[in-house]
Amino acid sequence: MTFKKKVGRFKAIFTELFELPKEIVLGLPRLTLVGNLQLLVENHRGVIAYSDQVIRVGASNGELVIRGKELKIKNLYAEELMVKGIIEGLDYEL
Repeated sequence: MTFKKKVGRFKAIFTELFELPKEIVLGLPRLTLVGNLQLLVENHRGVIAYSDQVIRVGASNGELVIRGKELKIKNLYAEELMVKGIIEGLDYEL
């Protein structure tokens, strides 16, 4: 087992043991979907690609792909992203 995997395993055990939020300790994105009209992505790593049909957002261990129609980035902050439009699908690619 590599050092990086050992650290990741330790963090996961630590998180479970002390009941800490995984998105904070492990650096995972937190998604809040309101119907199919609005998506809040917290703890992202930046916008990779952007069009009115597909938005690709970096995550700690992959990419979040948002698909839909009339997609618009309403808010973009260092660790928070708000997408509005008609959201048809979400994919998480490693």
